[in-house]
Amino acid sequence: MAGMAPESDGGIFSASSNTAFKQQLNKVYAWYTGGFVVFVIALAILEQMGLPRNWIGYIFLAATVLLYGGIGVMSRTNDAAEYYVAGRRVPAMYNGMATGADWMSAASFIGMAGTLYLTGYGGLAFIMGWTGGYCLVALFLAPYLRKFGQFTIPDFLGARYDGNLPRLLGILAAILCSFTYVVAQIYGVGLITTRLTGVAFELGIFLGLGGILVCSFLGGMRAVTWTQVAQYIILIVAYLIPVVWLSVKQTGVPIPQAVYGYQLEKVTAKEKELIDDPKEKEVIAVFKARSDELAEKLKDVKGALENDRNAATKKLEELKAANASPEDIKKAEKALADVPANEEAAKKAWTAAKAAADARARPLAGMPRHAAQFAGDPNGDEKAKETFNTSRLNFLALVFCLMVGTAALPHILMRYYTTPSVKEARSSVTWSLFFIFLLYFTAPALAVLVKYEIFTVLVGTPFDKLPAWVGQWAAVDATLLSVTDVNKDGILQLGEMRIGGDIVVLATPEIGGLPYVISGMVAAGGLAAALSTADGLLLTIANALSHDLYFKMIDPNASTARRVTISKALLLVVALAAAYVAAQKPADILFLVSAAFSFAAAAFFPALVLGIFWKRATKWGAVVGMIGGLGVTFYYMVTTQAWLRGVFGVTSPVELWYGILPISAGVFGVPLGFALIIIVSLLTPAPRREIQELVEHVRYPSLVGDINTKAT
Repeated sequence: MAGMAPESDGGIFSASSNTAFKQQLNKVYAWYTGGFVVFVIALAILEQMGLPRNWIGYIFLAATVLLYGGIGVMSRTNDAAEYYVAGRRVPAMYNGMATGADWMSAASFIGMAGTLYLTGYGGLAFIMGWTGGYCLVALFLAPYLRKFGQFTIPDFLGARYDGNLPRLLGILAAILCSFTYVVAQIYGVGLITTRLTGVAFELGIFLGLGGILVCSFLGGMRAVTWTQVAQYIILIVAYLIPVVWLSVKQTGVPIPQAVYGYQLEKVTAKEKELIDDPKEKEVIAVFKARSDELAEKLKDVKGALENDRNAATKKLEELKAANASPEDIKKAEKALADVPANEEAAKKAWTAAKAAADARARPLAGMPRHAAQFAGDPNGDEKAKETFNTSRLNFLALVFCLMVGTAALPHILMRYYTTPSVKEARSSVTWSLFFIFLLYFTAPALAVLVKYEIFTVLVGTPFDKLPAWVGQWAAVDATLLSVTDVNKDGILQLGEMRIGGDIVVLATPEIGGLPYVISGMVAAGGLAAALSTADGLLLTIANALSHDLYFKMIDPNASTARRVTISKALLLVVALAAAYVAAQKPADILFLVSAAFSFAAAAFFPALVLGIFWKRATKWGAVVGMIGGLGVTFYYMVTTQAWLRGVFGVTSPVELWYGILPISAGVFGVPLGFALIIIVSLLTPAPRREIQELVEHVRYPSLVGDINTKAT
């Protein structure tokens, strides 16, 4: 990895040409891949010889963090071009691999298959949206942005729209969407590190953060790029091995994508069997009764709270008077302590508990049938038709937001500034799609294979014979996995198991009966996915502040060394702030990520597309469009999403526009942004002639000359 430092920066690798550079990279990463395979095999042998599981976790964590930190140390730089855009000399294939790792966030690696497991067909919106977004990147943005030659997206906005106000809005929007996204990644880091080592979630966050900081802090985009290539190799191998094993175990075929449809038919048949199972109906009845009881409590919160407190106090006194066992007394004391402190807390707790009971008081533990396209029935009564139409509309809205958001995410678009040429930028998008396709084409198969395993192996198992991984995951976080014998028959029914989507991939090796070393490898792959994306996001935020705000707006005469130093300091501050927010467990990973996509879509996509393809787009059009689009998106999320309503103290009733869920808020911001930019641009003076010529040149370079000279 040391061979990646350029001559001008004191590195030990000397490349006389792009060909020699690529050959050296091929050699480095071939040795790296072989070393990784040998490392896993060695750990597997040590496990069979008695190496404790927690030691395997510590070794994986230490090895991965030290590896990424080592690349950061060997790629350290204070050169601005190297720090911000890796010297613009990353070959297309490796840039595509780095982009794939940058893209394979904790949500993609950890949450994607879990979402497909829980929602079935509806989860395909994420795959369609995210993959389709790269088609938009290839067609509308990457090659043209590369021709403009700036370092960052705010940099482009400032140059194209001729002023610091569009640049400032770009900085604020980049920070908003990138910070939201990075919190989700650091949350994933904490989750994985906790599972690997058994340390507390909050400590796990800061352990993983060390690997992020050493890499991006020392070497900027250059270190991040080469680290992300290494991380992609780990994450794709870790993702594919367990699902291939499950495919072989269930069907004898080592190609999970090929048996996906065959296993889906089996899952559909098992779903019908579980829906008709009398034991499952017993569990549903218990949850229904629990919901009804909570509904009665909510009718008279004050009286119900007083009754609960009195009953808990009386129970404790009776046990003490009867000299009950210390264990029983301790349970009674806990039950009394768990009684809500006041009416407001009681109402909040009981409302949440009722919603949870209502979700479980349905067949298949509240999950839709895996192959069912949308909720409701297009041929049913009015309510069923309305439900169907709303479900379909939300599916399409989510696909739209994810596509447009993908095409506008600053940390993804920055990757195409690192290629040597426009041609390489186009080729890089193609490689990115290929490397992303490998995982996304596998995720639906993984979800179905895991569901088949749980339906046919786990469900129906006596509670005292459940595999060890169930208790181990329940100990990590009860919201991720919990099992309770609701109907007291000693047998696990599907309705008695609550599983969070964030652990499906991480638990797959154990579900399939693989050695723990494979679980450690998958956790290391998830850690690589979360760290690689966090690296890119933190760099985006730090660069927006140091390059676009400080250098371009505050001190244009700042030296290169000073700019890079400030970027490093800001990166540290942002990383610690994101870690603090992630430690509060603000929302599920998928919502945080999706919110970032809606923010990016509304803030950037109209301004970028019109800035490239319409030379009449003006500074004030871009300003109004970005403010209006992002503003309406943020407003809709704040007034409709439960966690954000709590953060901002919104108490008014939730009113969904056209039934669109807050996860797809960008569907309102993007069209508004386009409309405002067009209208305001037509009402304001046209851009300077030089700006219009630059836009023409980017679209038709043969008419004018070398764009890099023009951009400079």
